[in-house]
Amino acid sequence: MKFYVINASKVARETGMGSRINTILQTCFFAIAGILTKEDAIQKIKDAIKKTYAAKGDKVVLKNFEAVDKTLEHLEQIDYSKYKAGTIEIEKSVSDNAPDFVKNVLSKIITFEGDELPVSAFPVDASYPVGTTQYEKRNIAEEVPVWDADLCSQCGKCFLICPHAAIRCKVYPKEELANAPADFKHIAPIGKEFDKEKEAYTLQVTVEDCTGCNLCVEYCPITSKTDPNHKAINMQEQLPLRDTEIKNWDFFLSIPEIDRSRVNKNTVKGTQFLEPLFEFSGACSGCGETPYIKLLTQLYGDRMVVANATGCSSIYGGSLPTTPWTTNNEGHGPVWANSLFEDNAEFGLGIKLAFDKKLEIARAILEKNKDIIGESLVNELLNSDQSLESGIRKQRENINELRRRIASINTFEIKQLNIIADHLVKKSHWLIGGDGWAYDIGFGGLDHVLSTGENVNIIVLDTEVYSNTGGQKSKSTPIGASAKFSVNGKENSKKDLALQAIAHGNSYVAQIAMGANDVHAIKTIQEAEAFPGTSLVIAYSHCIAHGYDMAQGADQQVNAVKTGYWPLFRYNPLKPHGERFSLDSKEPSLPLKDFLYNETRFTSIIRQNEEHAASLLLQAEKGVSDRWERLLALKSL
Repeated sequence: MKFYVINASKVARETGMGSRINTILQTCFFAIAGILTKEDAIQKIKDAIKKTYAAKGDKVVLKNFEAVDKTLEHLEQIDYSKYKAGTIEIEKSVSDNAPDFVKNVLSKIITFEGDELPVSAFPVDASYPVGTTQYEKRNIAEEVPVWDADLCSQCGKCFLICPHAAIRCKVYPKEELANAPADFKHIAPIGKEFDKEKEAYTLQVTVEDCTGCNLCVEYCPITSKTDPNHKAINMQEQLPLRDTEIKNWDFFLSIPEIDRSRVNKNTVKGTQFLEPLFEFSGACSGCGETPYIKLLTQLYGDRMVVANATGCSSIYGGSLPTTPWTTNNEGHGPVWANSLFEDNAEFGLGIKLAFDKKLEIARAILEKNKDIIGESLVNELLNSDQSLESGIRKQRENINELRRRIASINTFEIKQLNIIADHLVKKSHWLIGGDGWAYDIGFGGLDHVLSTGENVNIIVLDTEVYSNTGGQKSKSTPIGASAKFSVNGKENSKKDLALQAIAHGNSYVAQIAMGANDVHAIKTIQEAEAFPGTSLVIAYSHCIAHGYDMAQGADQQVNAVKTGYWPLFRYNPLKPHGERFSLDSKEPSLPLKDFLYNETRFTSIIRQNEEHAASLLLQAEKGVSDRWERLLALKSL
């Protein structure tokens, strides 16, 4: 038996296939290590590739062929004759600084040893700690992003688009660097709000949590003038960096978070100084959904209430043994609960009404007990302006003072007030789910919520397919796309959820695409949250079900907007007549096929039946044109 090693990182980099290279490499590895000659093994693999990927077109087949050829160039035989048999120490499943419960219980489940745990090891009330993904160091990325501090403009785009919150930035006093590791990078911060003499800026990657999707590098706008292949952030092999970057990451976490009132939350750069309270989820590498959720937690996470529909977002958001939803150093974080496809909207509305009732009770008790508590404090609690971060902080200070004053009072009402006092802080209510929920199974409930005018925010992570259950078509699936139950191409148009929501006339409705226009996405989300009624934000989310390398996800979002396939817009019923509808993307300037035919879900139809594909393309083009006309008509609202 001969052993060979393939340099997967080099093959992936030279072929541009990213993480999809692994299946090819594994097949090559086992075939080459067998009784066949290398040449015969490679030919057999190529024959299998041609048979498997024929329906996806010659381009896909040739790209896989190239990957196989590259394995020969980076193949090395290992001489193991000098080594003796021994024991292998399995890499730890959780980090050394993990709490005892994570080490003793969750790590067992992670390593498939959960059956060995006694019942007594589990929490009596079945509640599990949050923020535990931070201890689950997967180390799955062969290559990770590395920051070029000298080239960086500190724009914030790389960590905005990062699906797993594996890239962070901080501005902090230079005194914090006193105990910094020798290789810890830092430069002077850019921006008039920062003191270049007294403060430092660091962009840090957690290499053990990164999935190596390469999305950050593709999205980085800064390229070296001398080397067009070098950017302000670049992929390098993880293993040589691991030990150094683990120390750097641990030190980075010890640096205090920035005062939230210092940053401009209306800019990409400003939002990315805010701590994410959704991190290191089990979402697919390069996921297009999670950057939106991460951004929501940066903006509102310390007072956010989430009702999450079943789907991808509930799986990577709430599956045991670990959870990505976490808290800040004050113990504040999102309240999260999952409901079913069919009733998540009603579920979220019910939570909102319950919170309103508790707030009503708390306010009534305060009014009734002014003499006991103190009229000045009660007035501050009842009339606080919580539109800014400073107001939220002040209200929390008031609540702490309230609890101090009533600690020794044992009446039923005062005890009740102590329990529900936190409801006096303004909450940000969000209903989260995919298109299977919003367009399909849960649409009835969603429509009901829109009709109520209640102050809840809805974000639809639109992948245009039932991603979590294998890629079945939904009412969001566009015409011409191949999906389960429409393998020959969907023959009817995508449902226009936005126009149906606008028809209610009382809801804020918008459509965004972070990868195409991140400033618009941030502005829209904040407008929606500030709207004093129901808001609906439909967010384009690229997905592995679309059939292309997720590193190109942001580029595909750009093409989606340029072709008119995914127009950006906002509808605000509170604005004056003629200003309520804002069409925020330009008239289509790119042929629709330049977007569609980058994705296997559309190109597979060409391979099956060119004539049918051409007919579907014509229908899709007409659909884009017709929708654009409808949107232009809405500008008169």
